[in-house]
Amino acid sequence: MIRAAALASGDGEKLQAVLDAMVFGELPQLELTAVIIPEKNAYVAQRAISAEIPAYVVDPDLFPTMTSHSMAVANKLKDMDVELVLLCDYDQPLGVIPYQFKNRMIGTCPMLCPAFEDCEGDVFEALLAYGCKIAGATSYFADGDGRVGKIIDQRAVSVVPGDTPETLALRVREQAEWPLLAEAVKLYCEGKTRR
Repeated sequence: MIRAAALASGDGEKLQAVLDAMVFGELPQLELTAVIIPEKNAYVAQRAISAEIPAYVVDPDLFPTMTSHSMAVANKLKDMDVELVLLCDYDQPLGVIPYQFKNRMIGTCPMLCPAFEDCEGDVFEALLAYGCKIAGATSYFADGDGRVGKIIDQRAVSVVPGDTPETLALRVREQAEWPLLAEAVKLYCEGKTRR
């Protein structure tokens, strides 16, 4: 079994994709031991509690710097003997965490990297403005800055006539980004992403 923890914020839709994959037996080698969140009132905490997974709050307001906050999160992960870290819409700077979990921190983003990787503003508005016919998502290992490092997999989604940034974003999340996170975790657990 691979012991993992999720760093999560907000409503927890990405976390739910992983939890659903676990319920349906798609991640038999994954043991999700904890969800670490930056604020106690985030809905993602309810998702964790409903799945009977401990949710721990590491409040950034209690730390003098971003570095000290990230060190506290990294130490919590180490204390729990976590091998794999899942990024589930975590909205805090990762600081030292990617260095301590090199090639063991998986995230997804709603674009086919490296295209639009440095886009400022809404990536879906930019895709539609350029007239792109394909959108999609990427699963990856976080690099030292917590950005897209080594790509694990990608999935394309067609842009259809009449798409708005909102409709395209929803389709990319549902058809590409959420499934890719669970698939990347499965590949890791099966030893197919390690070098």
